[in-house]
Amino acid sequence: MLQSPEPKYSPTAPTNSYIPVKTSAPTMEQATIGRTLVIKGEVSGSEALFIDGRVEGTVSFPESRVTVGRNGHVAANIHAKELVIMGKVHGNVECADRLDIRSEGSLTGDVITHRFSVEEGAMLKGGVEVRTPEKKAQPQNQAKHEQKPEPPKAMVATAGA
Repeated sequence: MLQSPEPKYSPTAPTNSYIPVKTSAPTMEQATIGRTLVIKGEVSGSEALFIDGRVEGTVSFPESRVTVGRNGHVAANIHAKELVIMGKVHGNVECADRLDIRSEGSLTGDVITHRFSVEEGAMLKGGVEVRTPEKKAQPQNQAKHEQKPEPPKAMVATAGA
C-alpha cells in the first residue's frame, strides 16, 4: 500500500488552536434610561448615558457621551463631553467636545460647543456659540509675559521658527 507523505497524527501540534481576539481598548460602560422611565431631578455620572425615556431637570456628564434616543424626551439643561440627539431636547446644552443632532432629532435651546453637526431634517431652535479649544500653553505664556515685557510681534515671528 501507498502511504501519504504527510503524517496522520502529530502529538505536538494542537488540533483546535482557537485564540480569542483581544480588544485594544476596554469596553465602555453605558447606563440606559429605558422607554418607560421618567426621571425628575439631577442625573449625573462618569459613564456614557443613553436616554430613551423622559428626563426633567439637569443632566451632567462632563467627561462622557450622552445620547438621546429616538424615543427620548429631555426637558433639561445638559452638560456633557459629547451629545448625540435623535429624540427631543428642550433646554440649554454645553458640550466640551461635540454636539451631533441626527435627522430625526430636535433641540430647542442655546448651545455652547467646540464642534457640532446638524443632519438634514433635524430641528435646531436657539443660539449657537462655537468656542475654540483652549490651549494649555497659555498659562505658561502668561507667566512669561508677567516676568518680562512682550517683545514686538515682528521679532516673535522671526525668532519663533
